[in-house]
Amino acid sequence: MSKLLQYLTERRNDILGDVEDFVTRESPSDDKARMDAFCEFLAGYAKGFGGEVEVIPVKERGNHLRITWGDHSDGEKPILLVGHFDTVWPVGSFGKDPFRIEDGVAYGPGVFDMKGGLVQGFWAIRALRELTDFDRPVVFFCNSDEEVHSFYSRDLIEKEARNARAALVLESSNGGNMTTSRKGVGVYDVEVTGRESHAGSNPFKGVSAVDELARHVLELHSNTDAETGTTVNVGTISGGTRVNVIAGKAKAKVNLRVMDEVEAGRMDAVIRNLKPHHPEALVEVSGGIVRPPMLRSPDVTALYEKAREIATSELGFDALGETKSGGGSDGSFCADVGTPTLDGLGAVGQGAHATHEQIIVDHLPKRAALLARLMQEM
Repeated sequence: MSKLLQYLTERRNDILGDVEDFVTRESPSDDKARMDAFCEFLAGYAKGFGGEVEVIPVKERGNHLRITWGDHSDGEKPILLVGHFDTVWPVGSFGKDPFRIEDGVAYGPGVFDMKGGLVQGFWAIRALRELTDFDRPVVFFCNSDEEVHSFYSRDLIEKEARNARAALVLESSNGGNMTTSRKGVGVYDVEVTGRESHAGSNPFKGVSAVDELARHVLELHSNTDAETGTTVNVGTISGGTRVNVIAGKAKAKVNLRVMDEVEAGRMDAVIRNLKPHHPEALVEVSGGIVRPPMLRSPDVTALYEKAREIATSELGFDALGETKSGGGSDGSFCADVGTPTLDGLGAVGQGAHATHEQIIVDHLPKRAALLARLMQEM
């Protein structure tokens, strides 16, 4: 067993205790008070790991946190670690005691996506600092709005990535695999205006916005294509006022996923150029591509191959595969500015955004050791 892995394995219970501390401090994206409280907690936690911290105030969402280690004055490009501490769960969704362990599996809101990965990142750095002469500059950027498209952190992440030698993203793994490519993500609002009238006495004087929107839902879903990987999902719809009134307004939220920039441009045009089926209806579309596709470049391949070699030859992994993901990640921003980016370095488990969200406890030390060794080799 490598010294790094032995060190981390011996401290498995400490690592797990930190995961519990992170998870029980619930931090939904839309609760600024709790987000800011978690950011303050994380700043103190990072200082305990020898990091220099900078809280980045955000008016509209929770504050972000930038943590650094090493000497950043000599021009050497740092290694960038990226993670988020917001979760999708309203406070109390998992009951009074949101964290539990059963048969070596830890459950709780955000444990897989992605607080387990955050803890692994800090412990990887602690192991490097205590056991080795690792002295490269490191930036760990932790944002508060990844689950809501990173509108208030994208520019900051891209700036960090442009200055970095490589980006390692601690998003949850897919079956333990590394993520070497991701789909691009688009989010749109479709709003339809018709004309209200009485559904009984004047049904033909109205223009139903609900009817119009329903036709567009079918039209939008028809663009989903398993061969190209393009998917369109109308996730929410609303409209009308009463059952006996021809609906004058209706709206929908649309989610798009695409494999590459060409398809992103094509589908963006398709959605933006929806035309009314009824000549007196008005259709308005807003939104756009919020995350570019992350492509498997030669630099990404090299990072993945190095990680796979370390995992299988040094750390006792049976294998370390790679995967394409349809889920969004801030890794897409890092890759989009040309920075070599390896994603999916976080916890091993399942159930992101699901009530059975979980991680496998015994994998925590091994994944932290993998991150530490990869940082050494960069």
